[in-house]
Amino acid sequence: MIKTKTIRGMQDIIPAEIQSWQLIENQIRNVFSSYGYEEIRFPLLEFTELFDRSIGEQTDIVSKEMYTFLDRGGDSISLRPEGTAGCLRACLENDLIRTDSPRLWYMGPMFRHERPQKGRFRQFHQASVEAYGMKTPNIDAEVIMLSARLWRAIGINEGIKLEINSLGNETSRKKYTFELKSYLDNFKSDFNKEIITRIEKNPLRILDSKSSEIQDILKDAPKIYDFLDSQSKNHLSEVLNLLEDNGIKFELNSNLVRGLDYYNDTVFEWKTNLLGSQDSICGGGRYDGLVQKISGKESFGVGFSIGLERVILLLDQMDNQSTDKFNQLDAYFICIGDNSFSVAQKLTEEMRDSLPSLKIKLHFGPEKLATQLKRADKEGSRLALILGDNELQKKKVSIKDLRNQKEQKEVSFVNLVKEIKTYIN
Repeated sequence: MIKTKTIRGMQDIIPAEIQSWQLIENQIRNVFSSYGYEEIRFPLLEFTELFDRSIGEQTDIVSKEMYTFLDRGGDSISLRPEGTAGCLRACLENDLIRTDSPRLWYMGPMFRHERPQKGRFRQFHQASVEAYGMKTPNIDAEVIMLSARLWRAIGINEGIKLEINSLGNETSRKKYTFELKSYLDNFKSDFNKEIITRIEKNPLRILDSKSSEIQDILKDAPKIYDFLDSQSKNHLSEVLNLLEDNGIKFELNSNLVRGLDYYNDTVFEWKTNLLGSQDSICGGGRYDGLVQKISGKESFGVGFSIGLERVILLLDQMDNQSTDKFNQLDAYFICIGDNSFSVAQKLTEEMRDSLPSLKIKLHFGPEKLATQLKRADKEGSRLALILGDNELQKKKVSIKDLRNQKEQKEVSFVNLVKEIKTYIN
């Protein structure tokens, strides 16, 4: 018998859940495009080398989590574990950066083979922005302000906070990494083998540990700000001033790092206290060295990624009702008796012709009127249109407003479109 279960860490998004997804996706398109960002789409599969070079071979993503295999031609290819590397590859291959300073956005699935838990899946979805070719701190501030506007658009007005840090340039980061590792080496007896290995490979990844014992040790650790050169300090200061001028609240977090090796200078995360350990719903920053690392030419980049599953969870946790007004049906057409189906179908098509934005569903089931009314209400319809034998004889349709306590009325076939307009406009 064929297995009919999803692969572990993958999930179906069924119609009852899709409304929240569509709300968020719709607002993402609206907000991102309102800032002049253009959509780009690129493959789910890339040559493995792209991720090895961009993300870093010592990261958990590359060393443990990527879905990597040989294709039939013998090439090593991987499902994308994140989007920035593929987006940058697409920009370079299509010569977008040389000819312009593109501001782009994309949305879609990513893949990491890690232990599934609440808010973390092996196939997960991200929405991201990437802006290339601009070194000014204004673009750092813009992408942060863009993300703040998105939260307001989808109804997240509380329960989140913005944390910011600077990782400096490559030189200052190397100096800091050396000093941090020297400090942490004094506590090797307090660490397990996994933590010791992580310190050897990438000491910065210890900074955002969820362990309270490690955080206690880090209280007296050297701070990266003390290793920043004047240029990086000035860049951070300008970004913070721009955020303050535009009413964006933030907290400085000297332990904030990102899980990818390509970041420099500004890094930030939007965090929530409502989702337990999976507290980050959005993260990003500047990655000036990544373009040069892949293409050999100096350029600049900044962006962020949003974890859509976590945003969905956050909305559910907040009991947010903003999805109720999105994607609901305008009308649910109920037929009573076999003779009404063909007439109702013709009327429905006429309404769709005259009202292209109308969301109307024609039900073909034999259920009783009360059952169908409950179904219409459950599906979020504004109106129930009822056509039975009595209405057919009079060439009328009964209209019942399911959202307001108004008296049910009968409307002739010829006036039906005109009447429906009064409800949906």
